[in-house]
Amino acid sequence: MTTKLRALTGYVLAAITVAPLIWLLVAVLKPADELFQVALPSRITLDNILYVLTQVPIGRYMLNSAIVSVAVTAIALVLHSMAAYALARLRFPGRQVIFSVIVSTLLVSLPVILVPLFLVVKELGLLDTYAGLILPAIFHAFGIFLLRQYYLSIPRELEEAADLDGCGYFRRWWQVVLPLSRPILASLAVLFFLANWNAFLWPLTATRDPELRMVQVGIATLQGQYGSAWNYILAATVVAAVPTLIAFVIGQRRLVEAIKTSGLK
Repeated sequence: MTTKLRALTGYVLAAITVAPLIWLLVAVLKPADELFQVALPSRITLDNILYVLTQVPIGRYMLNSAIVSVAVTAIALVLHSMAAYALARLRFPGRQVIFSVIVSTLLVSLPVILVPLFLVVKELGLLDTYAGLILPAIFHAFGIFLLRQYYLSIPRELEEAADLDGCGYFRRWWQVVLPLSRPILASLAVLFFLANWNAFLWPLTATRDPELRMVQVGIATLQGQYGSAWNYILAATVVAAVPTLIAFVIGQRRLVEAIKTSGLK
């Protein structure tokens, strides 16, 4: 009975989770005048999606998001991995304090530091540039924390064997630790990509040039002061969600495995 109750609870929760997504897909295929009707569409139309693909520069928005997301992901994986390895393996004064300070930044949300961050970027002349979108998004304490926990689970004997072959710290990290870190790096790549693809507040603050709008900011421009074209907004949302869905499907298995493994330490 308990097993059946758990299964029923799981089905109910799954239905609650999936229902808004199904409604979104159905709404996108509805004519504009039937959008808010709680019923199946009288006819299926692709006009909303075609309008977004042809009349809205969604391609440019997605390209900007792809450039920023891929750049942040690649740079962050390298730098976070190096920092996490140093915190996990190197012995130096203040190591635990530095790690505690890094983790404590998880308590600070972006709106709290938005104004100081904007002033710094402005003084550096990085507003309305890709660098202004990329550099502030690179550091994230969660990536360093997760990688450090993973590195602590790697047997030291592997690195000691590399040390006997004359490898220094850099070669140990590059030739021993990184190849063993592919699952956790793949999962972090998915998380970083999704977070930056869906970023809204900082791209809205740091850019004014329409050519540099990221996809979420571009979708927001479809909302007017006195009215919103919700059929086009929903269609743009579906189009923008395709890359994130692909990224998640590709990396979900390694994402779950990496979180389980790092959580054991």
